[in-house]
Amino acid sequence: MTTDGAALPPHVLLLFGARGDLAARKLFPGLYRLAAAGRLPEDYAVIGSGRHSPGSDDDFRDEVRDGLRESVDDLDDDLVRDLLGRVTFRTSDADDGSDLAAHVREVEEALGKGSDDDVRRLVYLSVPPTAMSGMVAMLGREGLAERARLVIEKPFGLDLESFEELDHDVHEVFEEKQVFRIDHFLGKEAVQNLLALRFANALFEPAWDRRSIASVQVDVPETLAMEGRGSFYESTGALRDMVSTHLFQILGAVALEDPGEWSADAVRKARAAVFRDVRPLDPERVVLGQYAGYRDEDDVEEDSTVETFVALEAWVDNDRWRDVPFLLRTGKAMAETRRTVTLRFREPDSGVFAPVGGTDELVLELTDTAKVQVDLLGKRPGPEMELAPATMHLDLGEELPDDDPLEAYERLLLDVMEGDHTLFAHAEETRRLWEVCQPVLDDRPDPLPYEKGSWGPDAALDLPPGGWRLGGRDGD
Repeated sequence: MTTDGAALPPHVLLLFGARGDLAARKLFPGLYRLAAAGRLPEDYAVIGSGRHSPGSDDDFRDEVRDGLRESVDDLDDDLVRDLLGRVTFRTSDADDGSDLAAHVREVEEALGKGSDDDVRRLVYLSVPPTAMSGMVAMLGREGLAERARLVIEKPFGLDLESFEELDHDVHEVFEEKQVFRIDHFLGKEAVQNLLALRFANALFEPAWDRRSIASVQVDVPETLAMEGRGSFYESTGALRDMVSTHLFQILGAVALEDPGEWSADAVRKARAAVFRDVRPLDPERVVLGQYAGYRDEDDVEEDSTVETFVALEAWVDNDRWRDVPFLLRTGKAMAETRRTVTLRFREPDSGVFAPVGGTDELVLELTDTAKVQVDLLGKRPGPEMELAPATMHLDLGEELPDDDPLEAYERLLLDVMEGDHTLFAHAEETRRLWEVCQPVLDDRPDPLPYEKGSWGPDAALDLPPGGWRLGGRDGD
């Protein structure tokens, strides 16, 4: 992976949805930090686009500056000035992109110093799934797919049928090698560290299968409620927003077979193989929920049945994972915000010590700096051979304090500019995950009510054997 932006060719970054929440919180702060680290190309420009004009380029720059102030501490005024000097805005929609296309070519000629042949385009579509096909078609009509890499935000469709339609429309204009389906969980340092922890350490790799592991939990609760996203959630819900994308991608990272090498082709093939082995979900083993007060949120129907919570049981039917349940849970307005993967180990075969009720667990906190915890049993200090629970901790932020981790969007934007597909979903993977989720969409359980600040509906609490790690023990 290149860390020196000077090695990258000139780029035009074309951001659709540039006045939206994602652009303000993640994309522009990510570009600022990449610029601060010298990782952006020497010659680049950022063109924002959307249906509604901010008024002028200066008005748009003011919006971007305000977003940076809210998201980034200790802004460097010179760096902000340089970044904003490269930013412009042009309106566009699915029906008309002519002014935008003319501006893109004008900017490219300036970057390419009279020739745009070596200028690459990064096209970022942060638009609703229902708007994707129209925008892609417009890019094709205006010739903006040439020399371009297309970044698509999740969800990729709303079900298997709409994914197939979107995938067909995308491939009418772009080749698969040009398409980057972004899932920012794959860009998290901690998710990548999960793979390093397993494949680089003989301590873990031999125990990473059904003989040693009793269950796996992927738990991503959030304390946030809608925060102005009622309209988005009404069109998606938690299953489409979180499970068919983020949570299953984490499952794929946990369950991955050895890819043999760290390359885009090898890792994506290994991930696709895992998803082929995932059993389609059983609606009887899925609990949906809706927090009390959701229907009072802005842009939410008064009789809405959209789920804000999902807990489910999944199975990977291969030799490594057969009969090991994978428990996935996510929800809004819950007791904590966490991103926790828990591998719960089986009790040892040895009969030397009587069971004491403890459970060995490997716990990975998917924070910006990876944290790993191992819960196990050891001897209690004293004259008797008595067991007691103990914990080992690894905090890579403390172990490597001089290293600066990339935030997920920073890493993924850089990967797109470098053409690295390793941490992006292939069409085959995405299609399979919709196949896995489709039974629940076809036979959807009724959402159960739960209180804000809780751990979800009571029906979900006992879904894992032995209960959830989070919300299931004192102190967790």
